[in-house]
Amino acid sequence: MKKSIYATALVASAALALAACGAAPEEEETPAAGEETTAEETEGGASDFLACVVSDQGGWDDQSFNQSAYEGLLKAVDELGVQEADAESQSDADYGPNIDSMVQQGCNLTIGVGFLLEDPIQSAAEANPDVNFGLIDSTFSDADFNPVELDNAKPIVFNTAEAAYLGGYVAAGMTKTGTVATFGGMQIPSVTIFMDGFADGVAKYNEDNGTDVTLLGWDKEGQKGSFSGDFDNRAQGQTLTEQFIAQGADIIMPVAGPVGLGAAAAADAAGDVWVIGVDSDWYESTEFGSIVLTSVIKQIGQAVFDTISESADGNFSADPYIGTLENEGVGLAPFHDFDAEVPQELKDAVTALQEQIIAGEITVESVNAPQ
Repeated sequence: MKKSIYATALVASAALALAACGAAPEEEETPAAGEETTAEETEGGASDFLACVVSDQGGWDDQSFNQSAYEGLLKAVDELGVQEADAESQSDADYGPNIDSMVQQGCNLTIGVGFLLEDPIQSAAEANPDVNFGLIDSTFSDADFNPVELDNAKPIVFNTAEAAYLGGYVAAGMTKTGTVATFGGMQIPSVTIFMDGFADGVAKYNEDNGTDVTLLGWDKEGQKGSFSGDFDNRAQGQTLTEQFIAQGADIIMPVAGPVGLGAAAAADAAGDVWVIGVDSDWYESTEFGSIVLTSVIKQIGQAVFDTISESADGNFSADPYIGTLENEGVGLAPFHDFDAEVPQELKDAVTALQEQIIAGEITVESVNAPQ
């Protein structure tokens, strides 16, 4: 399986790179990892459309992209009256069985959450042409990684480089030490696209202001950097962050799902170190709001809701959804507690940059950007 082989190689390289160099909000109880819930009849003769989602191994309470997708499903249940089924994955070995279980339950639409679910979602779509599928954070490809279009499978992807560009600019403008950092969970496109944009934003700030802010953790040109090796081990995120802090970094953007919470814990313990969240607004979704400068947001929940809505209405389209600054599929979160500390001049510059990106006057380039 192409993504499995790719991921295995990346984990190994990430471990070599590493050698070289809170609690989730209370929600309704979800099934144990690797288990699935079955759909139940909704009250009042609601729609019999069955919408289903399968998580990456982070689970529904990862305070990141899995949780955002699950919230989009729950919104569809609440507002559209659809039925739902879901499955949490404990490891990559669960992806195929969990997706197959959704098919067996009669799901009209099954959405896989994450790049690593590409192979099993694609296989299921090819084997079940009368069933619709969606995939967050990846398009489809053949064994040689050439693009593949499937009539019954919709890629749901995000050009987060655009929003991360703004985040990098803010980080460079707010650092007190002149050093900022980023790291990823695994070296896959949906992760490194954040890091590409962040690096370019730092570079743009230096260009505009004659400064020399240093970025640790990512070399965009060489596509090399620091990775924890997975999206689960918070201790790895804490260790990487402590290393960055020891090198002088005072603002850090972890792109690593729950591993990022380990980074936030290290930053909180260090004092005078801030984090930039990813995927969701970390000020709202984590217990580390007091050190969250801003967040680079992907509107995954809304994209899931919209895809379910279109499919339930009989208007499913396999055309890719690409979230951008222009369509508000990605964006920069408010500064919240730091709003008074961010100079108005910096706020104005970020607003101007956003407008220029939307207008096409600035193109944030990334080899990892969705096409």
